[in-house]
Amino acid sequence: MGHPRPEPEKGTADGITLDEVFFDVVFVLTVTQLAGTLETHLDWAGFGSSALIFGLLWYLYTGYAWLNNHLPPRQSTTRLLLFAGMAGFLLTAVALPDALTDTGVLFAVGYLVVVAVHLILFLHSDARSGALRLAPYNIGAALLVLAAAAFTGPAVPTLWATAVFTQAVLPYLLPRLSWTGAPAAFHLRPAHFVERHGLLVIVALGESVVAIGMGVPSEQLTAGKAAVIVLALALPVALWWTYFTDMRPAEAALAAAAPAIRTRTAASAYVLPHFLLLLGVIATVSGLHATVAHPDEPATPGAALALSGGVALFLIGITATRRALRLPIPLSRLTAALAALAAVAIGLAVAAPAQLGAVTGVVVLMLVTDTPRASRRVGHERSAPVQPR
Repeated sequence: MGHPRPEPEKGTADGITLDEVFFDVVFVLTVTQLAGTLETHLDWAGFGSSALIFGLLWYLYTGYAWLNNHLPPRQSTTRLLLFAGMAGFLLTAVALPDALTDTGVLFAVGYLVVVAVHLILFLHSDARSGALRLAPYNIGAALLVLAAAAFTGPAVPTLWATAVFTQAVLPYLLPRLSWTGAPAAFHLRPAHFVERHGLLVIVALGESVVAIGMGVPSEQLTAGKAAVIVLALALPVALWWTYFTDMRPAEAALAAAAPAIRTRTAASAYVLPHFLLLLGVIATVSGLHATVAHPDEPATPGAALALSGGVALFLIGITATRRALRLPIPLSRLTAALAALAAVAIGLAVAAPAQLGAVTGVVVLMLVTDTPRASRRVGHERSAPVQPR
């Protein structure tokens, strides 16, 4: 007679574990690497490559967020496997600067580890049926990335784009084979899910502070450059404040959603919108670093567009998140995104710090004018108690 199968681990507490915090810190190294790579290639080709690479990594990160929502790392075996997943993400981050050329094999090996650990852990959760539906897409994407390492030239980005399509788009086109065809296979703890993504955003924005600190050598520090550094800190603070304002309404919206549609709603709000949001952080970090490093000069076209475009992408991502959650959308969000883009002209004509000041002022003005009213309105609408599942 065979041994009884162990019961899957289930989490009842909504709080994020320290293991998940550590995991996010490791993953955010990919943001740092991509921002550094983009800064050396501030053109459309560089941005396209960054978007392609981050798209592949982001989809698997969201997979781990869903995983830990089902299976908190509270047992030693789960923790050790989660650390193995971290090692895979670390390998991909180390390989990132040349992932489309010289270090493609290292990236692919790390990515295969990430995919394998994700599947193994999910098979020990209460959502193993959903994991099995998604496994062919994830494994197929990993094999496409590995195959790309054997090629050079246009075949490489083509295979990578096919991998992203396989993972992020194909499941929606073949819903009977994916979680979209059987949402009951997955459950969702709204508080944990919202907090996990909020934690990732604040860690990613923290990387922008690192970029600020590394932008100016200490021997070149002057009063003027110190003022630019302080101004540069205000922008990520304002972006985080914008995101933080939406966290409680987002949690309430997910908690209030019917269980049958909660999974779809969460995916609509946190996959593509947060990809845009974090891609905006990557671009903003590149622009901030360039501004702090050359505060006495006009911005280059690439740096100016990275700074303003990154902020605009961040605000568009936040707006898309609110739309998916059916929350009120303050008009100021899209207005501020357009105003941030218009500030590119200031950086090109005057100086990079002037553009930074204008963009920061736009976000702060947005917060001062609309966010308090929107928060009060959402709080009033969500004041009724949410019935537990």
